[in-house]
Amino acid sequence: MASPTISKAVIPAAGLGTRLLSVTKEQPKEMLGVFALGRKKDVAMKPVVQLIYEQLYDSGVRRFIFVVGRGKRAIEDHFTLDNEFVRMLEAKGRKAQASELESFYERVRQSNISWVNQSEPRGFGDAVLCAEPALGDGPFLVHAGDNHVISRRNAHLARMLRDKHLGDVAATLLLRRVPDPRSYGTAEIESVRGETIVRRVEEKPKRPTSNLALLPVYLFEPVILDALRATKKGINGEIQLTDAIQNLIDRGLKVNATTLRPGEFWLDVGTPETYWNALEISHSNLTKKGKK
Repeated sequence: MASPTISKAVIPAAGLGTRLLSVTKEQPKEMLGVFALGRKKDVAMKPVVQLIYEQLYDSGVRRFIFVVGRGKRAIEDHFTLDNEFVRMLEAKGRKAQASELESFYERVRQSNISWVNQSEPRGFGDAVLCAEPALGDGPFLVHAGDNHVISRRNAHLARMLRDKHLGDVAATLLLRRVPDPRSYGTAEIESVRGETIVRRVEEKPKRPTSNLALLPVYLFEPVILDALRATKKGINGEIQLTDAIQNLIDRGLKVNATTLRPGEFWLDVGTPETYWNALEISHSNLTKKGKK
């Protein structure tokens, strides 16, 4: 039996990146580079949003909706084919770099990519709602443009896709245990016949009842869009996706989850501290691969 796949993904990338100023004054945080394995098994640097895109593409996604805001033109430029630049690299003898870029462009050629504008930063949930006109029917993935998960053969996505097909599921979440969950959305879970069922979620709780943080990777049925329209402004005066997920739970809809496993790593480029960690983790992961 073939592994389940999903064809559509929304990638919100409209945040202002103020915690990374002044680097992000002109450059979107989603374009910050982390270490990655090149086609020749060498060390390469890729923008985190490209790594996300390539991972989703390799998992079967072909329809991509990027939600961007002001100052995010660099992301669209990066996903615009530049064959002249590839030829220039080849002429200068930079064949490895040319091959790497051409491999990325070949994925882009095989993708249907849309760019949706979020006119002002009204929250992650609002960004997802902005993508609605381009989504059409059926389930879709949501993946923040400034977070990336490293797992062997994209195993975390494979688990999410598998769990999505366990009965009538409105949403599938990705969780990670953290020492201090107050800065995250959190989830309370229960195991039911071997399946992880989410009983409650809360955005940045002052008194957390769980150390399971929501990572910004989700699988949704279109009903989440109705929940978002019914969601009022929450933390920071924004429409929070976490609140809309709780709306699904309150309505008696099934929300399940999978948790990061040992050997799977979360990269976040949202703050100087987390970006530093992302560089260390991505480099360490490549070093381990190089020793095999």
